[in-house]
Amino acid sequence: MLMNAGSSCLLVVDVQERLTPAIHEGERVVDNAGWLIKVAREVDVPVRLTEQYPKGLGPTVPAVRSLVLDEELLEKIHFSSMASDHIRRELATLGRRQIVIAGTEAHVCVLQTSLGLLKEGYEVFVVADAVSSRRAADVELALQRLAQHGAQVVSREMVAFEWLGRADTEVFRRVMPRYIR
Repeated sequence: MLMNAGSSCLLVVDVQERLTPAIHEGERVVDNAGWLIKVAREVDVPVRLTEQYPKGLGPTVPAVRSLVLDEELLEKIHFSSMASDHIRRELATLGRRQIVIAGTEAHVCVLQTSLGLLKEGYEVFVVADAVSSRRAADVELALQRLAQHGAQVVSREMVAFEWLGRADTEVFRRVMPRYIR
């Protein structure tokens, strides 16, 4: 099962100011989430960003927030994005059945969102180098559990190369030197 740009949506989960400093390798998550957003823009993959209770956890970190439009930002209070009716409707409206996920925390909101998406019949791709938690052990357990339940655990470059699909296009020639090194 390959990711296809025409079938995908990138969902960045809860990369927020008060939480990110406590995240294991939090800078990596921020950098890779931003990288994925930029690649998604190049291949016309819609992007949605969630914020978990921003009053408590603060807004999305500026490096990621600056890459999304206001209408792409979805606030939530449930750990699972799929428990929020407005997010479920938003994703359904996009008509994309492949959801590529980055963000935090891997064992809480990423896990519960992914399981909810799987339950509703979406294909879920969790980007291992763009998710994390406060403890590395929780990330490992979350990725194992997600794989056991049918989520595909992938890397950011897997996402990019599958979205690009081939090397003989103008998009590939534009994206390759800018984002893939």
